[in-house]
Amino acid sequence: MLDAILWFIQNIGLAFYNFGYALTHPSLWLDWSNKEAIMRFVYYGGSVELFFVVFTAFLVITGIGMWKTGFLWGVVRVLEGFANTVGRFFAWAGLIMVIQQIIIIFIQRIFARPDIVFGFGIPLEFDISWYAEELKLYNALVVTLCCTYTFVQGGHVRVDLVYSAISHRAKRVIDMTGSLIFMMPMAVLTWMYGWYFMWRHLIVPKPSASDGLDRLLMKSRALRWNVETIGFSPNGFNGYFLFKILLVAFAGMVFLHAVAFFYRSYLEWREGEASANKYLDKDSLGEGEEAYEGTH
Repeated sequence: MLDAILWFIQNIGLAFYNFGYALTHPSLWLDWSNKEAIMRFVYYGGSVELFFVVFTAFLVITGIGMWKTGFLWGVVRVLEGFANTVGRFFAWAGLIMVIQQIIIIFIQRIFARPDIVFGFGIPLEFDISWYAEELKLYNALVVTLCCTYTFVQGGHVRVDLVYSAISHRAKRVIDMTGSLIFMMPMAVLTWMYGWYFMWRHLIVPKPSASDGLDRLLMKSRALRWNVETIGFSPNGFNGYFLFKILLVAFAGMVFLHAVAFFYRSYLEWREGEASANKYLDKDSLGEGEEAYEGTH
């Protein structure tokens, strides 16, 4: 038990060194013309070192925020603003998906064409089945990149058996506990799974979560890009590696918003009921919005 505690404290101390070393030696992991740099990037993206850098940053920001609540409100506003900006932009993928589906129906049923060609000068030509399968990408964009935006807006379905009947401060305690016990660990586990799942469809030899840095550097000698371009049908959508990238982006955004939600809950607990939804950038349907409450 003592060894585990010592290991934990030691890694928190090393986090400052590791972070500083990464910033001062970017060529070791960002120079992707070097195969070893790619493997270092793969390793550190799912490593214990990265976990403790993020964990230590969380502890430092939390400590400063407990001293200066204005700083912590600033962190909340930045993280929620990021979620809102990304979500509002990629929410348009839903409209594009509908328009593309209509075009597919018209081209296929009315004009009886097997393909769709776009472009000026250099045409972009794909089979109808390619565009039909690509619709799943728009759906994935909405699900993965608008998830935290929906959370900020209070749009996720929730069942309030106890929550609605308790006091403001008790609600905030539940929110803090939920973000620490459920949101953050779930995001970390999804990241760990998604990170190596993504890279196994981008490069060979395939990296493994059990590989140490030395083993990955040995594998780098035979490294080459092998981006997945296999579709489910002969002429179908062939960019399924994008779904793996979106999975990692989803996990990262959920983790960031779990941090923002924890900080907001703490600040609202500390400052009292008057601070509920303070600085919350929530979308509005305009005048008479209350008439639509519960319909979306």
